[in-house]
Amino acid sequence: MPSEPSSPGDQPAGPSHPRPDLGDLPGEVLADVARAVGTRVTPLLRLPGGANGGTVRVRLAGGTEAALKTAPRTHAGQLDETLRARRVVEHMRGHGYPTPAWLGTGATAAHVWHLVDLVDAPPATALTPSLVEQLMAVVELQAGQATEPYDHWSYAWRVATGRSASGTGPEVVETPEQSRLRRSVSRLSGHSPVVSALVEQLRLLCAHVPAPPPGPDMVHADLATPGNVLVRDGAVVAVVDLGNAGSGTRAVDLTTLLWSCYGDPELDGVRRRLWTTVLALVGGEAAAVLLASHVLLMLELPLRLGQPAAVPAVVERARRALDELHALR
Repeated sequence: MPSEPSSPGDQPAGPSHPRPDLGDLPGEVLADVARAVGTRVTPLLRLPGGANGGTVRVRLAGGTEAALKTAPRTHAGQLDETLRARRVVEHMRGHGYPTPAWLGTGATAAHVWHLVDLVDAPPATALTPSLVEQLMAVVELQAGQATEPYDHWSYAWRVATGRSASGTGPEVVETPEQSRLRRSVSRLSGHSPVVSALVEQLRLLCAHVPAPPPGPDMVHADLATPGNVLVRDGAVVAVVDLGNAGSGTRAVDLTTLLWSCYGDPELDGVRRRLWTTVLALVGGEAAAVLLASHVLLMLELPLRLGQPAAVPAVVERARRALDELHALR
């Protein structure tokens, strides 16, 4: 973690005591957190990472430090989604999952926040064979631990096949963000003939695969992002950012890890082990669905961000992954 400024937050900003970089942390959020946890909350500095929301290191009365993550409030059910994630965290910690405890959760009119124990370790800068092996062991802790009806396996099937949520039964739970992503994916073919051909190939690959049954596992859904893996001396000490955690098959997380293992020859061996594990868990058809879903989402991301120059690399990686899958099925 970055070193703390001298007595941050306890002295007024000015020439001698510059205000630490706190991003866009609103004062009303700090007041709400203080009311919820029953103690004064002093912001210290912004933590690295956190592409999906600002995270600030804070100090509670008595000297305990914690991490406060805040996100703009964009829809009515957002606090319920955060509470769902907290229940997943509490359940998984009871089964030895290495994620920090949540100390509080709440919302103001404009923001949703949650406060977690501070793990004083930096995020990984990149995946290595050792980190991937350790994360595979972490994923095994997710086996049979589904507790929330927020099914990432069903969602992957809807993304891969292009079928609507209404066609998969009344148990479908989809957030506004998931719905928006599926609509965006449905427009990918208009980008270029190359992308259109890949989308058609993926749709055909998954066209006759039936919707999956409810999965038995907890799914992190963002495990392969190095910034969500905190390390110390080469060892994984915590996995964070469970805000989108739900249920399904742990092969979802293994597939995202697998995707991240392309591009570095040192990861070739561990990628083969990931393929073996995914195929053993769900079989070839479901593995194709999980891969297709991830490819489509990876194509959607740079186009949404206005970075079309990144698309050819995604297409090339997708072709490599599909070739490997066909060879192994």
